[in-house]
Amino acid sequence: MSVLYPFRALRPAAAVASRVASVPYDVVNAAEARELAAGNPLSFLHVTRSEIDLPHDLDPYDAQVYARAIENLAALTVSAPLVVDDEPSLYCYRLRMGEHEQVGMAGCFSVEEYDRGLVKKHEKTRKDKEDDRTRHITALRAQTGLVFLTYKASADVDAIVARVVTGTPEYDFAAPDDVVHTVWRVGGADRDALVQAFAGLEALYIADGHHRAAS
Repeated sequence: MSVLYPFRALRPAAAVASRVASVPYDVVNAAEARELAAGNPLSFLHVTRSEIDLPHDLDPYDAQVYARAIENLAALTVSAPLVVDDEPSLYCYRLRMGEHEQVGMAGCFSVEEYDRGLVKKHEKTRKDKEDDRTRHITALRAQTGLVFLTYKASADVDAIVARVVTGTPEYDFAAPDDVVHTVWRVGGADRDALVQAFAGLEALYIADGHHRAAS
């Protein structure tokens, strides 16, 4: 049995979502992150890779890095602005590149399930990488890095998602690489139906994000 938990997201106002959106923190080095965020104070890279706003020769694990991330998240919350949803929700997220598209969901899973082996992993992790993300999470009191999970195909999940994506999205924009990002907020009966559908799954599997999950 797998449990999918709705949550109250802290997320950007629709008008600035394309400017806040950024690549995952671990797919770019510091120099690349600086280049991507240059001229865009709203880029979320200022939170996930806050060393880009500090001297280039600073140790990326220095305490100043985490302190700066706290400052940057607080500033972004005001300047973007970032808003908190009024009730726990799930989110359908579609990526479209040319003729190819894939749809997933954003929600929460439990540490207890991870510890019990119901969230399956297939990679070993490095303690320094785990500690970095743990410090980041505890300093900001926020989870800023996603864990990409997959699951065995479910007709029930597919049917609900197919219905949700016919509605009006919260976000719909093309990134600089021409990938189109579209997000729908899922509440009410569809949210509850998704939770129930996931309860019928035996396990979840980590596709990417082993260090973030371990943290």
